[in-house]
Amino acid sequence: MRFVIGLIVALGCMLGGFAALGGHLAVIWQPWEFVIIGGSALGTFIIANPIYTIKDTGKGIVEALAGKGPKPRDYLDTLGLLHALMRELRSKGRNELEGHVDNPAESEVFLMFPKLLANKGLTTFICDYFRLIIIGNARTHEIEALMDEELQTISRDKLKPYHALSTVADAFPALGIIAAVLGVIKAMGALDQSPELLGGLIGAALVGTFVGIFMSYGVVTPLAYQIKLTREKQCRVYIIVKQTLLAFMNGAMPQIAVEHGRKTISASERPSIDEVENEMVSPGASSAPALKEAA
Repeated sequence: MRFVIGLIVALGCMLGGFAALGGHLAVIWQPWEFVIIGGSALGTFIIANPIYTIKDTGKGIVEALAGKGPKPRDYLDTLGLLHALMRELRSKGRNELEGHVDNPAESEVFLMFPKLLANKGLTTFICDYFRLIIIGNARTHEIEALMDEELQTISRDKLKPYHALSTVADAFPALGIIAAVLGVIKAMGALDQSPELLGGLIGAALVGTFVGIFMSYGVVTPLAYQIKLTREKQCRVYIIVKQTLLAFMNGAMPQIAVEHGRKTISASERPSIDEVENEMVSPGASSAPALKEAA
């Protein structure tokens, strides 16, 4: 919604200012210039990226426009699940926990957090490292190094749409120039026509440069950056898991280990200690009305 509002403000001020200066808005409407620029950008985007990245870019755009980054409720679910699993391991031992991580879809612990369970990537990440803890042979620094490697891979994969759109944004001004050059070529073929007609053709050609620059800096670059912010927030949940489990492996009690994870959350979205404690008592339940609104 913020992206749409910002785009409306930008277009309104730009076109409104142009009209206030005495410009004719009808001149800007050059659909074939738009086809040349937009089609060339789409074609180069398809050439440069594999099918997976193309599909993921579409998904990333939807996530960015809908603001589908993690909410405070998601952070509480993550901390609550980790606390429940760590407590299960301390109180009942490795054999009991093994059933939860081997088949999370049927685990009563995971089923208390259905939204987190639907996140297959995060669920797999949690289960994999609890399995390593159960085995008991790996050292903490080895687990940390392995987590760092996997987190780099996850981050790199999630940010591929951002890099793909940034490349297209960088190309838009040049594609606008191409459209303008083609328009000038058309105008040069009409040098024997009246000045009014020739001026219209040159004006239409310059619209290509305008559209290319605006699409780059006014639309695609902000959209790509919004995707980056959303995907980085999604990666933050994995950091919570990492810090919590490392603290637990180093001997911290589940309540203290959860606090290590909580501190990695941005201050503007970080749940309070009381909210986390309430989550430990009533897993999966919203702990405050404000939390429900934020979710």
